[in-house]
Amino acid sequence: MKKLLFVASLSFLLISAVAQPSVGKQVGVSVIRINQLGYTPTSIKVAVFGAIEHAKIEVFTLHDALTDKVVFQSKRPISKGAYGPFKSSYRLNFSEFETPGKYYLMANGIKSPEFRINTDVYDHTADFLLEYMRQQRCGYNPYLTASCHLDDGYILYNPGKEGERIDVTGGWHDASDYLQYTATSANAVFQLLFAYRDNPEAFDDAYDADGLPGPNGIPDIIDEAKFGMDWLKKMNPSDTEYYNQIADDRDHSGYRLPNKDSVVYDPNRKGRPVYLASAEKQGVLKYKNRSTGVASTAGKFASAFAIGATVLKDFYPEYTRYMGKRAEEAYRYGELHPGVSQTAPGRSPYFYEEDNWIDDMELAASSLYKLTGDERFKKSALKYASEEKITPWIGRDTILHYQYYPFLNAGHHELATALKSDDRKEVTSYYAKGLKMLHERGKDNPFYIGIPFVWCSNNFVTAAVTQSRLYYNLSDDDTYLEMEAALRDWLFGCNIWGTSMIVGLPADGDSPTDPHSSLYLLEVYQTNGGLIDGPVYASIANSLIGVELHEKDEYAQFQSDLVVYQDDVGSYSTNEPTMDGTASLVYYLSSLESESIRNGNKKKRYTYDSSGAIVRGDRSAKKISLLFSGDEYADGAEEILRVLEKHNIKASFFLTGNFYRNENFAPFIKNAKTSGHYLGAHSDKHLLYNDWTEEKKLLVSQDEFKNDLKANYDEMEKYGIQKDDAPYFLPPFEWNDHIITQWADQMSIQIINYSPGTISHADYTTPEMENYRSSEAIVNSILNLEETDGLNGFLLLSHIGTHPDRTDKFYNKLDELITTLKADGYEFDTLVRNLSLKN
Repeated sequence: MKKLLFVASLSFLLISAVAQPSVGKQVGVSVIRINQLGYTPTSIKVAVFGAIEHAKIEVFTLHDALTDKVVFQSKRPISKGAYGPFKSSYRLNFSEFETPGKYYLMANGIKSPEFRINTDVYDHTADFLLEYMRQQRCGYNPYLTASCHLDDGYILYNPGKEGERIDVTGGWHDASDYLQYTATSANAVFQLLFAYRDNPEAFDDAYDADGLPGPNGIPDIIDEAKFGMDWLKKMNPSDTEYYNQIADDRDHSGYRLPNKDSVVYDPNRKGRPVYLASAEKQGVLKYKNRSTGVASTAGKFASAFAIGATVLKDFYPEYTRYMGKRAEEAYRYGELHPGVSQTAPGRSPYFYEEDNWIDDMELAASSLYKLTGDERFKKSALKYASEEKITPWIGRDTILHYQYYPFLNAGHHELATALKSDDRKEVTSYYAKGLKMLHERGKDNPFYIGIPFVWCSNNFVTAAVTQSRLYYNLSDDDTYLEMEAALRDWLFGCNIWGTSMIVGLPADGDSPTDPHSSLYLLEVYQTNGGLIDGPVYASIANSLIGVELHEKDEYAQFQSDLVVYQDDVGSYSTNEPTMDGTASLVYYLSSLESESIRNGNKKKRYTYDSSGAIVRGDRSAKKISLLFSGDEYADGAEEILRVLEKHNIKASFFLTGNFYRNENFAPFIKNAKTSGHYLGAHSDKHLLYNDWTEEKKLLVSQDEFKNDLKANYDEMEKYGIQKDDAPYFLPPFEWNDHIITQWADQMSIQIINYSPGTISHADYTTPEMENYRSSEAIVNSILNLEETDGLNGFLLLSHIGTHPDRTDKFYNKLDELITTLKADGYEFDTLVRNLSLKN
């Protein structure tokens, strides 16, 4: 529940007011806010200038970030007056400038952060959000490589089955707590399948069905959607049983990892309570909800099953055989039981106060009409659509928590795309009516934002940009595209605080670093990809109890009497990532990726091995990166550095802690670092992590792995090499499994390995070994592969030194090899640039 996550256990928190800014510190502050991801060349491009004190702008300029040259100038900044902490604000429109490159803006002597203009700025963003979805998995959690909540659960509010066990392990934890709701989960399943159905080219395959690193031949978004669908099917064991919720606010018992959840709901039963969706007022402790029916829940089941019957069929035909039937059963049950089934509170009066269900039944009927072609569903969908033309939150300032959910009525889109002529125009116009209201509310402020700043405000922004995109696709009416661009840019830094609202996106920008999360607070596991709740009205922030900021508010000078956002683990109302908001944003970002691809963008992609290690960069360019590993030998160090310097190549050296500690190797390490080569980790003691069998049985525990890798980085720090400077890790013996890859990911480290196809890594072998390969054979393997398959994006690995028994040293062939490959048109690029997915 995205409410008072830990308020029920005030022993963990001190009651205090939200930190208020010091007005005295605001004097003279001016900023330019931009979309940190950047802008596509043909997109609407607007930045916002804001000044704490009054300021007047008559001109602004756009500069090339490499040369500082002015490439665009405008004398038309648009004044928007006071807003939030700003006494003066301006919109700076530079849409007519379309040349790709890296730039910054200047106005009144204020310089913006640097940003890119390119077709690829949204590439891989939709897949990035799936990182958070995998982290939220219940049952087996691939992020933690551990299991949780395996005893769920026992039934409540189902006459005749009260207290019985039901297997509902699975699904996603709702937010930073561990409650699970059908409302948010079914919406998430629909949104993921919706995104893939309409924008399949946006998604890649880097993880398996369990969510562990390593491709399985199925797009990751399909793996994630099916994981959610498996849980929905469990929550719907019969055509009269639709379960609504797992656990209640007794969950709010302090910070803990999900696999160490110690909350006991009933000492006589294992697991957590599972609430039936019904019209009964539910709540086993002090507080009750206001449920009136089941249609809100049944409709969500039906729409998820219906779209699943279409999209998942291409991957799991047997799995989807009865999904259409289940969708129809759920829809009929919703018709028989109109009304809302709200979530159940307990010790606190907080729950998802959903009051509308018409939109759920419209989406269900529309999805079933698309699936079956049955005119009865079309007729019902049209009726429901006319009864709720505008999603009720639009135009309001005050909204109860999740009062009108989902925040986006996807039913209008699903229905309109299945209709023709006048009916299509009529349903499409419902979107326009809502967008017009948002436009009127936002047009007079610099950020063009007309959504209410209540809890989960970013979910409203996500709904608004998606509604605008769907409306434009249906109508070709560009009336609201500038508002859409402004709301999109708000999510990525063109907002009052200048921060992205998605954890870790972009990687080199200002984004949340202290999310409200047990994983982060206890283990510093970052919630990458998670869309945070977002800013709230100051009146809400000032009324909350149980808030304790853990650090000084870095955005204090930009807080105001209007709205507050704080990047702090204690700010549960503004800085908590949410599963359903994240899933809902996937559609919009995938649509931007697909649009760029349709417009000619060549999206870069990695190649992964079965463990999830990156083994090759993008294949579109003739680029090769040279990798060298070292543990106990370094006889080739001097020759390798000489050849690299001769050819002006920057290589990557992956060295063990043993190597870094060896005083004899210190001159080489210092020289390589001074010369600008990448120095990385290769384990501390050159441990073998997995045995040599096909199963790759683990030989180390997680603590042993982490301690060994940390010790490697500790040795690197002695040479001034920080972990953030060396995020790529080459495993010892170039041998690991997907568990090792995931453990490294928990440490924010990416495992790489050599590109398969050559035997360059066999340069360590000695003549008495069965797998001995001569240097000539190694060179031939490289050149033969170049002729047959090319070496584009290749990571070519060899060793800094080898055992004295090998007198045929491959590094003596390096100069000749480089010369040959250069003549064939290859560029030897740095590892970082080779593995960059941006142009």
